[in-house]
Amino acid sequence: MNRRTMGPFRVAHSSMSDWSKDDTSTLPPSAPLPGRAGPASGPATTAVRIDVAGLSDKGKIRDENQDHFLVVRAGRYAETVTTSLPSGEIPERSEDQAILMMVADGMGGQAAGEVASRTVLVTLTHLILNHPAWALKVDEKSAADIQDRAVARYQALDAALADRMQADPTLKGMGTTLTVAYSLGLDVFIAHAGDSRAYLFHAGSVRQLTRDHTYVQRLVDAGMLSSEAAAGHQLRHALTNVLGGGKRSVDVDPQWLRITAGDRLLLCSDGLTGTMNDEEIAGILGRSASAAESSRRLVDLALERGAPDNVTVIVARYEPSECP
Repeated sequence: MNRRTMGPFRVAHSSMSDWSKDDTSTLPPSAPLPGRAGPASGPATTAVRIDVAGLSDKGKIRDENQDHFLVVRAGRYAETVTTSLPSGEIPERSEDQAILMMVADGMGGQAAGEVASRTVLVTLTHLILNHPAWALKVDEKSAADIQDRAVARYQALDAALADRMQADPTLKGMGTTLTVAYSLGLDVFIAHAGDSRAYLFHAGSVRQLTRDHTYVQRLVDAGMLSSEAAAGHQLRHALTNVLGGGKRSVDVDPQWLRITAGDRLLLCSDGLTGTMNDEEIAGILGRSASAAESSRRLVDLALERGAPDNVTVIVARYEPSECP
């Protein structure tokens, strides 16, 4: 993605993080931020099966693909091998699973954007894997820990890109968006920086979960520009907040939401949303029979419309499970 960054735009927002509790323990702790919000307390008990798929294409104009995506299924299980305990005292098998989804849209000259997006996904994965304690159940405390740790991880990724640029001057100015969703059943945690997006499909329509960190979005927020005018504005791709980009500061937009069986989650780069509107996205998510079909149809529609930028999508479908 070839575009530029604008000066930082900071707003007060809630903090987020933790897929493993202490894997960034060498970092200074992030200060608590005001206004943390989340779903009503109480566990989500509905069993759910998550069908997830991802797809990326360089588009019709770009010579290379500077987007990257990653989907990771993590979990733990306990299985009784043999015991003298009476039958039914403990489960024969117990298993917890989580899905981690990431989309990064790199920016920078030559191959620097691809390096930036690849670096943050690889680095984040190792931050998570290098600590054994993963959050696989949700309550108010663990939700707050998840959100706090995500902020620290984004800061660590920002610093990693700065160090990489310092070591290799040819990468100067590289940066990347990063939109992450961590799904523990029907509890979904999202962290975000840049203008890649997360959408929730529910009851036939889509709702944008993330807020674009762009100069044009600032104008919309200030009431100086309508959403309709913003869609075609010449500065709509001018970013105000990314990982890297030649600065040592990143703002993270976190949130925690509880969805319902039948919902869909979409993560995508702006190469998708620049070619279709929300109603068209909703139509594809609602009519497709699988996450793979949704991903393919979304990317194909972007390509049919010229796809001037790289196009990347991850789709997760939450379906009722017959498992107890």
